[in-house]
Amino acid sequence: MSDQPTKPSEAKVPQRASLLRRAFTPAGGEPGDGPSSPKQRKRAFQILFLSLICLGIGQSGMFAILPPVSRQLGLTEFQTGAIFAISATIWVFSSAYWGARSDRQGRRPMIVLGLVAFSVSMLAFATSVEIGLMGILPIAVVYPMMIASRAIYGIFGSAGFPAAQGYIADRTSPSERTSAVATLNAAFGLGTTAGPGIIAALAVMGTIAPLYFVAVVGAISAFAIWRFLPERTAPVMHTKSKSQKLSWRDPRILPFLIFGVMLGTAGSFPIQVIAFFFMDVLKLDINQAIQLSGVGLMASSMAALFAQLVIVQRMQLSASQLVNWGIGIGFASYVLFIVGETYGLIVFALLLSGLGFGLIRPGYAAAASLAVGKEQQGAAAGLTGGATASGFIFAPLIGNYIYAYDPHAPFYLGGALMIVMAIYVALSPHLRILDNLPQEESETAETNVPKV
Repeated sequence: MSDQPTKPSEAKVPQRASLLRRAFTPAGGEPGDGPSSPKQRKRAFQILFLSLICLGIGQSGMFAILPPVSRQLGLTEFQTGAIFAISATIWVFSSAYWGARSDRQGRRPMIVLGLVAFSVSMLAFATSVEIGLMGILPIAVVYPMMIASRAIYGIFGSAGFPAAQGYIADRTSPSERTSAVATLNAAFGLGTTAGPGIIAALAVMGTIAPLYFVAVVGAISAFAIWRFLPERTAPVMHTKSKSQKLSWRDPRILPFLIFGVMLGTAGSFPIQVIAFFFMDVLKLDINQAIQLSGVGLMASSMAALFAQLVIVQRMQLSASQLVNWGIGIGFASYVLFIVGETYGLIVFALLLSGLGFGLIRPGYAAAASLAVGKEQQGAAAGLTGGATASGFIFAPLIGNYIYAYDPHAPFYLGGALMIVMAIYVALSPHLRILDNLPQEESETAETNVPKV
């Protein structure tokens, strides 16, 4: 043992983490007091799965409800888009912070924080809109309230997903990682797919009623995580050296961040412009474009779910195979967007887009997880999550700008990005050998996690 005295600032870190672990320990044991049982691990995966479905429903609910509500409030399209862009920008930077914090203070507290913030954000946003629709306050006051409520999600809600991915990484061996990460991503996709139907059913009780419902479900999910999610493995304490901290400049993770920015941007182009494309190229009216683009986007989401819940789980493809196959299918989708002049071809292009990116994302996330040690899983998930989220900043700005010159321009750029991604994977040594990286096995007691 070292004779060097422990600095007060260093001593506070494990003390705070210990207090958090005790506060968030479910009935049945303390962190580090023994392995969780297979039944507990299966329940943990199920709880995480259901919680992320809730987040997906909330996200699709915002996309479905905000545009018509913003028209009622007198907001412009740019003002409406800015609400999402500001939240996404905050998410890009805060996600890495919370992911690294989950490495030090445990996964469960950060997951609970993310879900509570999601619930509070939804509640605050719904209330702000309600105040605006009722005319209680002028839009000059209501609009900043709407932005602030979404900023809550961007700042604190970003804690949930990287911590959840870190939780999965802690309890899976490298050979299980891709399948487990795919299941986690599929949960969010399932919520996004089911969201429009749930929102439509609840909208009969009022335009804003679905947002209140999602806020309640988010709170229930946070309680379930706090009360029942087992976390027997104590987090790593970063007190001895700052070298353990994962920087975005770290050569192990930087290539994945560059790839993630391209991935997020390319994957966001169809979502951002497809409704306009239906109106301008297929000559559909506004109502037809809204309805038919919704059908097309649902087909895309279903294809992504098929990729993550069937192809990844059944075929046991490696991370690099998923990325390479996904890039090829994604490129084919952009070719169809460019040459397609009928509704059927465009929907098929959306389906291929969902399938391609549904393969790339779990392969990419698993590969980035395998590139670092077990003590940096949360930090890696936070950094890569922020990189892909940046697509929701760049795609609206770039895609909508070049669309004004040529409706096919975003798809040309998307196809070019797919080619650049393929070349980058082939040339980057870190990405080219991502399936052969030396890895630390996860703890024996936490491997072989049952399927959800």
